[in-house]
Amino acid sequence: MAKRILILGGTGEAAGLARRVHETLGPQAEVILSLAGRTRAPASVPVAVRSGGFGGAKGLGDYLRRENIAIVVDATHPFAATMSAHARTACAETGIPRLQWVRPAWTIPARARIVWAETLAEAAAKLPALARAAFLAVGGRGLAAFASLPNVRLVARAVERPETLPRGVELVIGRPPFTVAEETALFRAHGIDTLVARESGGTGFAKIEAASDLGLNILLIRRPPPEPGDRAATTAAALKWIADRL
Repeated sequence: MAKRILILGGTGEAAGLARRVHETLGPQAEVILSLAGRTRAPASVPVAVRSGGFGGAKGLGDYLRRENIAIVVDATHPFAATMSAHARTACAETGIPRLQWVRPAWTIPARARIVWAETLAEAAAKLPALARAAFLAVGGRGLAAFASLPNVRLVARAVERPETLPRGVELVIGRPPFTVAEETALFRAHGIDTLVARESGGTGFAKIEAASDLGLNILLIRRPPPEPGDRAATTAAALKWIADRL
């Protein structure tokens, strides 16, 4: 009988892993991909998909028991620290094995003009001294921290228009991944002098390369540390970890 695997998603890696588990371990594994429900048109996957929150660590634990989940893979965004903490707590209380997908960190070019911030609020406080026109690559929910900044023109990108957009933010619609050439053209078209981004790692590095090539300021928000426990940074490693527990 197939064991049920819950993949906590919201990233391209999560969707890709769900496909690979389905293709590779099909008869042994029944995959459920869980999404937060913030994107109205998520990418299609050949597995069951649930949408919406769980109601904290307790709600997730109740779901794991009720749905007879055997394995949890936390492949949420590196900045989804609350969800990752809930997953660790719920799996510890239920005794269910948990793997955390950890994106490899970016190798920042030596030529990059980096200013570091620990939080969105700190980045917003530092931005007016750096920028006249800033590109915000901080996710839809992160835009609110930059509302009403004085003397800074703000451009942001999202997969789809968020329900609320801070006043003064110009929105560009696009779905990743993007090439260095595409990012370069975007920054030039909008007269960007500063990139604000989260140190999320993975496939979003093209914007860092483009900003470095153009000599832009890069205001980079450090990613929170991953939760303790088993980790994987490649699809092959994650598949092996899952297969060993089936």
